[in-house]
Amino acid sequence: MKKGLFVCYPRCTTCQKARRWLEERGALVEERDIKEERPTADELRAWHAKSGLPLKRFFNTSGLKYKELGLKDKLPTLSEAAQYDLLASDGMLVKRPLLVAADFVLVGFKEKEWQERFE
Repeated sequence: MKKGLFVCYPRCTTCQKARRWLEERGALVEERDIKEERPTADELRAWHAKSGLPLKRFFNTSGLKYKELGLKDKLPTLSEAAQYDLLASDGMLVKRPLLVAADFVLVGFKEKEWQERFE
């Protein structure tokens, strides 16, 4: 991977682990704090399309905000556009870290998955 965007929440231990993993491999990434500079609906649309994943995977389902808003039951009834808007409204609703490269997007840190992309 030449250059990418690492979207994270610096206080998240999983994000810290992913950052160390990237550093060990000499990956050049621009880091972005998801709480300070949350992704826009358009960015999320593009990343979702590039990821090949279901949109639900972009939601931080274990987060307090997700539970607070009762999204487990509400998500299936929302349109895709409404889901993008919801994700864009609060960075803490977005699964992290996100690694955005020219030809792929990884959501959440699963070392095996990331390793496959880097080989």
